[in-house]
Amino acid sequence: MAAIDPYIIVEQQFSHRFRVTVLRAESVTKGALGDLLDTPDPYVELFIPTAPESRKRTRHIDNDINPQWNETFHFILDPNQENTLELTLMDANYVMDETLGTASYDISKLKVGQMETVPFLIGKVPVIAIVGSGGGFRAMVGFSGVMKALYESGVLDCATYVAGLSGSTWYMSTLYSHPEFPSKGPKEINKELMKSVSSNPLRLLLPQHITNYIQALWTKKAAGQPVTFTDIFGMLIGETLIPGRMDTKLTEFQEKVNEAQCPLPLFTCLHVKPDVSELMFADWVEFSPYEIGMAKYGTFMTPDLFGSKFFMGTVVKKYEENPLHFLMGVWGSAFSILFNRVLGVKDTSDGSTMEEELEQIKPQHIVGEDSLDNDDEPRGRENPEAEDEYYRHAQASWVQRMFTSLFSDSALFNTREGRAGKVHNFMLGLNLNSNTPFSPFGDLKCQVAEDEVDAVTDPEEFDRIYEPLDVKSKKIHVVDSGLTYNLPYPLILRPQRGVDLIISFDFSARPSDSSPPFKELLLAEKWARMNKLPFPKIDPRVFDREGLKECYVFKPKKGERNCPTVIHFVLVNINFRKFKAPGVPRETEKEKESADFDIFDDPETPYSTFNFQYSNQAYTQLHDLMEFNTLNNLEVIKDAIKESIVYRKETPSRCSVSLSLGEINNKKFLKREARAKNRK
Repeated sequence: MAAIDPYIIVEQQFSHRFRVTVLRAESVTKGALGDLLDTPDPYVELFIPTAPESRKRTRHIDNDINPQWNETFHFILDPNQENTLELTLMDANYVMDETLGTASYDISKLKVGQMETVPFLIGKVPVIAIVGSGGGFRAMVGFSGVMKALYESGVLDCATYVAGLSGSTWYMSTLYSHPEFPSKGPKEINKELMKSVSSNPLRLLLPQHITNYIQALWTKKAAGQPVTFTDIFGMLIGETLIPGRMDTKLTEFQEKVNEAQCPLPLFTCLHVKPDVSELMFADWVEFSPYEIGMAKYGTFMTPDLFGSKFFMGTVVKKYEENPLHFLMGVWGSAFSILFNRVLGVKDTSDGSTMEEELEQIKPQHIVGEDSLDNDDEPRGRENPEAEDEYYRHAQASWVQRMFTSLFSDSALFNTREGRAGKVHNFMLGLNLNSNTPFSPFGDLKCQVAEDEVDAVTDPEEFDRIYEPLDVKSKKIHVVDSGLTYNLPYPLILRPQRGVDLIISFDFSARPSDSSPPFKELLLAEKWARMNKLPFPKIDPRVFDREGLKECYVFKPKKGERNCPTVIHFVLVNINFRKFKAPGVPRETEKEKESADFDIFDDPETPYSTFNFQYSNQAYTQLHDLMEFNTLNNLEVIKDAIKESIVYRKETPSRCSVSLSLGEINNKKFLKREARAKNRK
């Protein structure tokens, strides 16, 4: 007989077999608008993170709001772990499946051998959007502090969308293109960003860099694509912020959001006409990892087709997907158009902010002559400041000569047309009127009430927004959305998104730190009302009643349906001077001194809209200020989320667009016909 070793003890472990049967669903909805346009094709995903073979799904059932599956699935569980079943109700689509709602169940509630039938109420989670304004590196750095606060507080996990404009898109690009985001949060990534913005960007205009840029432009132009200074500017921004990953593609962001790891990022620019002020007419162009297009016309394409040649909706020549740095140049192209100011040459602003100067730019300027100064003679070299000015001036002149010598069309870089972004017109030859049923904005021509017009100073703003795009032009100009107003609200006000709560961060320049902070928000309100989109009333008199604060809350009127709540953060340094963290006072003189700074009042401020180099101190001050302001109002955000949850329970859908019965039937017929063709 074999001897038994008394020192070896074998402990038997047990596993549990867990069986789930998905029976049926009732009254599956995509929201009021979604249901009108298309009947859901539902299926259910089951996920137990602690189990092997952890993810399973039912079949999808076409055009059925009361599907019956009766499908059974088996999981093996470790009883020593906390096991949770996560259910997701999905709608099957050809391009991208849509999440309709989620629910979870604590499996530890069950005893071995116990069977239980559990109903779940799915889809009453509020839709939250985070919004960042433009404002150059000031907006980018401020938004970096905001996103750190939202990430670490858990608010970002509750958000569905993050929308940015100009400078905010540069931070979003930096964050989402980072290979370790979202598993690595903004804290570590922001340290890398601080290092990136500490060096002088003019070094990138030296000959060894320009040679590479010119070669890239030659390649693009030879392939038949338009090139402008925006291409160069995008390379400068990319080299500064995302070195080593400049060729990242927007479609690659899909892997960051395909399982709701983080909010869907939305970016924007404008399409403008050469003969109409962008303050009167501009089409908002929306970018996401899944599609690019204009909601005004209901026309979208996958990101890899943006810039390709189209005719009547068909690709006639496809180009490689644009790299992220090119898009960053387009999204922030105001700085390309005003590149003299970026270089510090020929400052004609008379102390005006970028936003004030942009208001003076008319479309005739985009196609008119606006040459860089070619005078190479030194002036005032008897003092260091003049020498530095001469260096910048000569640098701009050298760049001018380089471009002129390599391109036969010197106007390519001499005019604002040559510096605004330009792409092939992807709507060439389309009949835009036929797309009205797809669009919440189609033929709406409502007049804004007089009391609403009083909220803004210029009655001509947005006066021609109902005009259609020129479908005969082979190329279109795409420019910084800050040319019309500095908040990307059109992206998240699309009724299909059903947003309940907008947390808005405005980094726009103001005449002084104490100036009223509602200019851009009032323009967003006017734009929304002219497009018949629900928006809370923005009362500028709140500034007189409550004074300057870190954030303001604007809620729908009682009984007002389908209207989001807006929490509007402004760029101010108030409580941060006294507290180093919410509720934690500053004690030492060094701590107090580090927080004692102005944003706009200091004539030597490092936070100018046209400053593209931040010292570590300047970066840290602005980053920490906006992180503090966000955390200091965390309870305001949480209370708004709670109110949105209550509203969702009472009103499951917030979609607000209504279509005529003929349009609805036509839309359903077209979609079903397309499905039939695809299945063949």
